[in-house]
Amino acid sequence: MQSASPSNAQQIEYWNGAVGQRWAERQERIDLLMNRITDAAIPFANPRSGERALDIGCGAGTTTFLLAMKVAPEGTAAGVDISAPMLDVARARAQAQNSDITFVEADASVHDFQPVFDLVFSRFGVMFFADPVSAFANVRMALASRGRLAFVCWRSLKENIWASVPISAARDLLPPQEAVDPHAPGPFAFAEKERLRGILEKAGYRDIAIDAFDCVMNMGETEGDAADETLKIGPLARATADIDDTTRAKIRDVVARALSPYQTTTGCTPPAACWFVGAKGQ
Repeated sequence: MQSASPSNAQQIEYWNGAVGQRWAERQERIDLLMNRITDAAIPFANPRSGERALDIGCGAGTTTFLLAMKVAPEGTAAGVDISAPMLDVARARAQAQNSDITFVEADASVHDFQPVFDLVFSRFGVMFFADPVSAFANVRMALASRGRLAFVCWRSLKENIWASVPISAARDLLPPQEAVDPHAPGPFAFAEKERLRGILEKAGYRDIAIDAFDCVMNMGETEGDAADETLKIGPLARATADIDDTTRAKIRDVVARALSPYQTTTGCTPPAACWFVGAKGQ
């Protein structure tokens, strides 16, 4: 693993602990959860045959495999992530598929990238940088001449009903929550469009395009399944990490009721709100 900057140490510890293990174990469920976003994000990035693609925050490798399919047969794909548990899953999948994809355990904010990639992509893997300007500048070092950046990040918590409704419904049952800096590393750090644009400009990117993308999250077959999901990933999962079982059961019930308006014939599908971001390196 590349030596991490001290400021990113907390994120590395977090994604190599119980949370990283849980995400690794639930890779198939998380893929289903985000499938509509993924189905739109890959065409947005437009990986082309023969290109070299890098997947930042690749996790268990789903998007890396999709990139590899698009750049085949002459192109190559690689993934980088800080989470050893998720990379173990990615490598096992690659071995099972007899794939030559390279998965690297490293902190993308400081890793010594070589300028060989035509496309640097990320699905929700770039919002956790402690120093985003420095991190994106370092990621830009991975781009070959005329290379491009394409990534997906969340808009505001309020717009992401899948996350905001559960935590709001459970608020009275939660322990006191510390105020959170909206710009601190975390899922919604890039909610502000112009701040995000400024970060990329300072990091040396040009031709920056930031477009809203709205869809839904596949949270489960029923509102009860969806409530269970919110206790495993997202803001509510973090807030309830140390809560007792009795209170957890009460929270599940109130969250299920709050999510019931989003029950459809195809499952519980509350709205999700993202930015699709594209830019070119200098």
